[in-house]
Amino acid sequence: MIPRYSRPEMAALWAPEARFRIWFEIEAHACDAQAILGVIPTEAAAAVWQRGRFEIERIDEIERETRHDVIAFLTNLAEHVGPEARFVHQGMTSSDVLDTCLAVQLARAADILLADLDQLLAALERRAMEHRKTLCIGRSHGIHAEPTTFGLKLAGHYAAFARNRARLAAARADIATCAISGAVGTFANIDPFVERHVADKLGLAVEPVSTQVIPRDRHAMYFATLGVIAGSIENLAVEIRHLQRSEVREAEEYFAPGQKGSSAMPHKRNPVLAENLTGLARLVRGYVTPALENVALWHERDISHSSVERMIGPDATVTLDFALARLTGLVERLIVYPDRMRKNLDAEGGLVFSQQVLLALTQKGMSREDAYATVQTHAMAIWRDGGDFQASLRTDPRVAERLSAAEIAALFDLAHHLRHVDTIFARVFGR
Repeated sequence: MIPRYSRPEMAALWAPEARFRIWFEIEAHACDAQAILGVIPTEAAAAVWQRGRFEIERIDEIERETRHDVIAFLTNLAEHVGPEARFVHQGMTSSDVLDTCLAVQLARAADILLADLDQLLAALERRAMEHRKTLCIGRSHGIHAEPTTFGLKLAGHYAAFARNRARLAAARADIATCAISGAVGTFANIDPFVERHVADKLGLAVEPVSTQVIPRDRHAMYFATLGVIAGSIENLAVEIRHLQRSEVREAEEYFAPGQKGSSAMPHKRNPVLAENLTGLARLVRGYVTPALENVALWHERDISHSSVERMIGPDATVTLDFALARLTGLVERLIVYPDRMRKNLDAEGGLVFSQQVLLALTQKGMSREDAYATVQTHAMAIWRDGGDFQASLRTDPRVAERLSAAEIAALFDLAHHLRHVDTIFARVFGR
């Protein structure tokens, strides 16, 4: 995490203060459960809540000697709680604290990311509705294909992020599990009631079989979901980068007064936000492979996953949070040029209507092979030398034999490509 690509709420979730606060709540809630069971005195559980404190600097100092972060925390906590601290952590193991804490952090991080997605979806829907019928050229392989609308482009990205939201909600539910089962997960020295009590207090589900750790397939799916969201971010960012190219210039990022695009060339207006999003997306996707590799642990537990998660947990969620917010701002202020879109649409002399001509000829009795060859002959001449595709077709006796000039002209009607826009929008937005 670096401040340049961090937002306060998500960054605070991963700060030492937040982590140790969750550790404290896990231990304190566990003490309450133990007191209910009669394992420890009620007064001892109350003392943990009343006198429990910790200092990050002191924990760090103790850890330098113990080389164990949970023991360092418990030692510092005991310095404040006093004699009753001997009842803290009864029957528990370090992973009970660490894994349950990570589950809380990842679930809360998902809540922030879900809110980010809601804001992005709202921005995409608004801009899609705004440009529902804004005609532009659709491209395949980067080459002009057939007309579409800019609203449909945005509707496609909206649908992708709506799917991503559903995926993240499922990943959040899957990751939000609690493990308070003791060494190797057998509950030998702690009652399962403690686990249920802590889980309820922290808004988690109970992990059915935790060995000594929560199974890492849950974490792998969580980070894989973040990676898919990052892929969707880059997909939209790349589209914007292409549309902002000088030769295209159909849309561009907002360029603020006083903003500079280049230290050397004063005319430059570069897609820096979209390029930045491409880079951030690469990082988030890069965290998926280590998460997948964490699934295979030795027997009931090892700590090969630990160092990985201490890195990718904060970095992936903080980076994605920042990227989603940046993309939302980009979409909200994206400058769209409908006139340039229409100019590009008309640039090929009507070649984008070739399929309609092909189909019309087949419907008039010409074989598909002959129709394709006829249309392609005229299309390639226009592609090579320029000119008017419709006018060229009218000079061909093979075409004129089957289609009148009026029928040919009707095939070049852009309204044909708008016929089902509302149907698609209804599928995506319900209206």
